[in-house]
Amino acid sequence: MSGIGACVLGPEGVYRLEIDAPALSINEQRLVAKAQAGDRLAFEELVRIHADRLYGVVLRLCATPHEAEEVTQETFIRAWRAIARFDGRSQLFTWLYRIGVNEAKRRLQRGERALRTVSLEESPGDPPDLSKAPERHAERGALRAALERAVRALPLPYRAPLVLRDIEGLTTGEAAEILGISEAALKSRLHRARALVRDALADGRGEGWG
Repeated sequence: MSGIGACVLGPEGVYRLEIDAPALSINEQRLVAKAQAGDRLAFEELVRIHADRLYGVVLRLCATPHEAEEVTQETFIRAWRAIARFDGRSQLFTWLYRIGVNEAKRRLQRGERALRTVSLEESPGDPPDLSKAPERHAERGALRAALERAVRALPLPYRAPLVLRDIEGLTTGEAAEILGISEAALKSRLHRARALVRDALADGRGEGWG
């Protein structure tokens, strides 16, 4: 089962906190079936269920919130056109993620805008800081800013796996399916991404790699 997670900084590198997400509900299965039969209202309900989470993913890959909104809208347009071909072998959100990530990648390939990673501090999956000490807040703020810079500087082939696996908390199989690569390739890219982030944090970089 996949979960919702967030990147956090530990003494030996970057770790992921994960909270299990509920499985596909009976109601959602019913909505998918009705949408496949042409029920627009059922599809609109699916949009309401998944829009916020999908937007959060593409926002981490798009240059601006406006572009992320456009990508999210285009994703659901494409999903409606293809809903009859959704075979249920994967979770619906995995299918939607793949459409959304592919749309964001198309925009990058067209050279319309450079992609970036949204501030991890703005991520809804971040764990709360329960410390009341001002110096502790300052320390965590500095670490979070360094982590944000390091992740944003990752090339897209490494950044996307890190976002999906360590920030969104998807399984290796789900992330690989979304990106259209093998699990072995996903693990290799993720290992490299974590190493780049860890190295950047260790020496105070995070402005990009040559």
